[in-house]
Amino acid sequence: MVVLKFGGSSVATLEQIDRVLDIAVGELGRAPVMVSSAMGGTTDALEEVAAFSKRGQEEQALTVLEELREAHRGAAESMAEEHRAGALATVDELFSELRALVHGAVLIQECSPRTHDTILSFGERLATTIIAARCADRGIPHCLLDSRRLIRTDQKFTRAAVLRDQTYRLIQESVEPHQQKLRIAQGFIGATEEGVTTTLGRGGSDYTAAIFAAALGAEELQIWTDVDGIMTADPRVVDAARPVAQLTYEEAAELAYFGAKVVHPQTIQPAVQRRVPVLVRNTRNLDSSGSRITGEPLPGGVRALAFRGNTVLVTVQSSRMLDAHGFLARLFAIFDRHRVSVDLVATSEVSVSISVDKSAELDSLRQELSGLGHVTIAQDVGILSLVGLDLWKDSRVVARVFGALTDIPIRLISLGASEVNLSLVIPEETLAYAARLLHFELFEKEGSGQ
Repeated sequence: MVVLKFGGSSVATLEQIDRVLDIAVGELGRAPVMVSSAMGGTTDALEEVAAFSKRGQEEQALTVLEELREAHRGAAESMAEEHRAGALATVDELFSELRALVHGAVLIQECSPRTHDTILSFGERLATTIIAARCADRGIPHCLLDSRRLIRTDQKFTRAAVLRDQTYRLIQESVEPHQQKLRIAQGFIGATEEGVTTTLGRGGSDYTAAIFAAALGAEELQIWTDVDGIMTADPRVVDAARPVAQLTYEEAAELAYFGAKVVHPQTIQPAVQRRVPVLVRNTRNLDSSGSRITGEPLPGGVRALAFRGNTVLVTVQSSRMLDAHGFLARLFAIFDRHRVSVDLVATSEVSVSISVDKSAELDSLRQELSGLGHVTIAQDVGILSLVGLDLWKDSRVVARVFGALTDIPIRLISLGASEVNLSLVIPEETLAYAARLLHFELFEKEGSGQ
């Protein structure tokens, strides 16, 4: 069987819903389970509704709700009468529930995390209602599931943790994959053991799909989005960027961490643990075969590059490091006490350089670090990472990187700590330029070997 996940941009209109249903119909022979996000823009609008409710602004909240209601009713208007009537009635019923919920929140001018999750859950419930009605309208055999009965979570509202063992058991007991029938489920939402609605946080629909794929032992998890896959670079910066045909789970994780946001490794972790291949494709470009993420061994070499700014470089210089033990333990204990996450590290006999996120509280960190030595902080730097297997084994890669970046000042180099990553800390203003230079050298230049 196969699990297909469609994001909000893929189900934003009835025309786009038809496109995803065409894709799903093509998989009927593999007993597909479809996991859908809310229709594009709906979750953000419901966030607005929750904020208005908390402030007691009922008129503004109801205005947004009416716009959402019209958009969802509009998606059902062109269906045949017998299916349109049922879809419209269900949409109106859901919005009636939502208005009552908002009214209660307005009266007490409070929108608790629990109420917030219930409000947001309507996005996915509405989208799958429309999708199921369209299946009926087109004669597609289908079954609409309720993820709140299948995805069991704790009570950490707005970012609930899935209770995996219970959830897997519920899915296995309740969902029998069926060839020639499409199963439809909501992403992003679940429920506590008491049946209280929860949400899984941003990226939750990918996570839901991965949970279904892992629980059901799927042969493949397909994530359908609005890009052609995981790209060799950010296509908004590098015009010649192209999809990476295949990459490993580890490579995908590194790319996501350093700026490539198509698939976040945490959201597909259940599939990774069960070794379910993940295919990323573009709903709007079926000619592209997308990117396949797998646990299979692949040839070495640079697979892609990614970058991100908003970084600072903290350097501590101290002669006390010479022939001393325990210095690094004391230094990293300071970062731990200040709850500052470390990205890259480089050391010498008398200094340590560490890159951290710019949002960290640096003043208090600097003050305590100064007890160990002289502290300098370089602002406005970024990290440019090349990702691929066994980069450290090929000295030609390093030579080509530095040959391409001769006019870019490099503040820190990290190679060898990870077998799939070569990272450079450079001025933030040069990130895009450096990415274009390296992409040309490694992927476009004649004889690049990529």
